[in-house]
Amino acid sequence: MNTSLDDIRIVREHVAVSELKPLAALWYGPMIKGVVDLEREIIAVGGDWHMDANTKLIEDGSDQMHLWGFNLYLEERGDSAIEYQSLINIRPSQGNRSIEIEDTELRKKIFSVVRSLVPELFV
Repeated sequence: MNTSLDDIRIVREHVAVSELKPLAALWYGPMIKGVVDLEREIIAVGGDWHMDANTKLIEDGSDQMHLWGFNLYLEERGDSAIEYQSLINIRPSQGNRSIEIEDTELRKKIFSVVRSLVPELFV
């Protein structure tokens, strides 16, 4: 399926998992790709590639240096509900040389923003 930026949702306030499931079903079933803007404390979810959500956030005013990709597993809860992997995370200039976010402090910041917006996954 080709991604339309109209199929990407920017989340600025709490969202229920039930609201994300139909969007996730367009591509990966119980998993949805996402990108967090750590400066603005918002996320964009949906799309076939993390770059789709990345593009949507940049069009909304985000700065690339604050954007990091992740995956959410909507049937999971707690730490297993989030995965810190994305091609957009390969940033040697920012100290991350793989698709996996290696820095523990960066992971904590991402977790904090995602948990605040999708709290149901982390109860």
